[in-house]
Amino acid sequence: MERTLVIIKPDGVQRGLIGDILSRLERRGLKLVGMKLMAISDELAHRHYGVHEGKPFFDSLIRYITSAPVVVMVWEGPEAIALVRRTMGTTNPQEAAPGTIRADLGVDIERNLIHGSDGVETAQKEISLFFAPEELVDWERSTDRWITR
Repeated sequence: MERTLVIIKPDGVQRGLIGDILSRLERRGLKLVGMKLMAISDELAHRHYGVHEGKPFFDSLIRYITSAPVVVMVWEGPEAIALVRRTMGTTNPQEAAPGTIRADLGVDIERNLIHGSDGVETAQKEISLFFAPEELVDWERSTDRWITR
């Protein structure tokens, strides 16, 4: 099983899209193993988005992600990272495939609703930034046998 970090960004929270985004990920067969509503500090934002430091959009990205509450989650499932990324759609909602979160609900590349880890190592690093191990719940769903072999 693979785990990935997902963040419903400030625009998703402010627009009341938390439930819709959660249900899309649940309907894909992913299992929620951690979730919290939080305000991301400037320091945490810099650690999370440090890979983009020096890029023209970095400062506005930090201002945006710290501007309002976010919902931070860990989802689990076979190939969870790729599945979440396909469900999210490409970064620019104008170019995202129909049926994805960003295509259906997003409007602007800088207000694109959701973040998902882009690889196994990134997911592990990001999860550890936002969650202590004891905050993640290992549990068995009765429906798992109907979702995976």
